[in-house]
Amino acid sequence: MTESILSLRGLSGGYHGEAVLHDLTLDFPRGEVTALAGPNGCGKSTLLRLCARLLPPMAGEILLEGRPLGQFPRKELAKRVSLLPQDRPASGITVYSLVSHGRFPYLGYPRRMTQKDKDKVEEAMELTQSGEYRRRVVSELSGGQRQRVYFAMVLAQDTPLVLLDEPATFLDLRHQLELMELIRLLRDRGKTVVAVLHDLPQALEWADHLVVLEGGRLADQGLPGEVFDRGSLDRVFGVRGHRASLEGKERYFFTKGEGPSP
Repeated sequence: MTESILSLRGLSGGYHGEAVLHDLTLDFPRGEVTALAGPNGCGKSTLLRLCARLLPPMAGEILLEGRPLGQFPRKELAKRVSLLPQDRPASGITVYSLVSHGRFPYLGYPRRMTQKDKDKVEEAMELTQSGEYRRRVVSELSGGQRQRVYFAMVLAQDTPLVLLDEPATFLDLRHQLELMELIRLLRDRGKTVVAVLHDLPQALEWADHLVVLEGGRLADQGLPGEVFDRGSLDRVFGVRGHRASLEGKERYFFTKGEGPSP
């Protein structure tokens, strides 16, 4: 059985005293890509915010590497968990400065980067192909360019657990595929990635582990192909899933309609 890096035990959480997630018990396998799928408002973003300790749980607990999340000092937690949120401001600083923010958890006073820190920043920009506009102001970039820059900042943070909330937003198809390849690269380097993905075919084809939420509760989880075969996606989304073999790989697509897939 694969070891878990992150575990939820009876977790409930939400906003202003109203729960969005309810009694969620779930394990995230270490060194794998987990895709979070579910209709809008089902609690995917809330789940990531809870796991990044941006929201306090209303009930239950979150364990990181077997240790309650609340026991980690803030700086120590930032060396273990990074989050790319869904809403990202158009910052008025340069691309290089923003990506360098990823190294802040590792810096002492007065926040002077070492050569190792600078190397991490350069590597992150190279991987995301954002180095060419390092001197440009982030707010002047297109939505897709900004998305890559913020992803570079997360890469520079270099944490074992990476949380991504709709990372493909604003990216065209080619850059979406490049992003999925980059997520796989992180996994191959030993990182654990938990990503909210709205594109179901991408989630099925690229993830190692699929979690489906519905109404703030766990609807299904497991190997993507097995979740597909159980018809959970069809039921939760009100669609009809199809699978075909193309160039030796399983490919998925969905059409409007209800009922189990053939």
